[in-house]
Amino acid sequence: MRETDGRPYHHGDLHRVLVETALAMLATDQHWTFTLREVARQAGVSHGAPYKHFRDKGALLSQLAKIGFERLAAVMENALSPPDRPFRTRFLAAGEACIAFAQEQPGLYRLMFSMDADKAADPEVHDAAMTSFGILLRFLEDGQRTGVFRDSPLTAQATACWAQVHGLAMLMLDGQLTEQKVGPTPIPAALDILLAGLSS
Repeated sequence: MRETDGRPYHHGDLHRVLVETALAMLATDQHWTFTLREVARQAGVSHGAPYKHFRDKGALLSQLAKIGFERLAAVMENALSPPDRPFRTRFLAAGEACIAFAQEQPGLYRLMFSMDADKAADPEVHDAAMTSFGILLRFLEDGQRTGVFRDSPLTAQATACWAQVHGLAMLMLDGQLTEQKVGPTPIPAALDILLAGLSS
């Protein structure tokens, strides 16, 4: 048994420790230029230990991206609950929650949508990403069924929502949503415009 960050772990927990260490490094530096060797050193294990669980750095990054999409899905589900609230309230809450998630975990968020998180090559990452997208699709479908949202192709509506919310998140992370450019409350204002376009 070895220790990392003062917490003992057994060999069976090595995967968890490596992932938690990499997430902490990602949160601190907000980029993923670290090597598996550096992750091992931070975790307090041998340089070769990560290869028992990850074939290469790309596999570790895919695992981090998967966790990111799982967290994003949880954020969306929480923002859209309970279902008896008005659709408008839930829609705005979900959009703002997704952007807040990006602000709180910028390194992880950027990784999730980067080429280094190859969703096509890793089915688990793809499935996690589609789960979060599916939450949006179901919400829009419910809105159409109840007459709140206009009757138009679901995937088109979902793509418009995804593009706008993701774009706002990235602009926020890059420091582009300044009051001088877009006013004092750009996110609520932009989400209101998006909602108006969806509404029947």
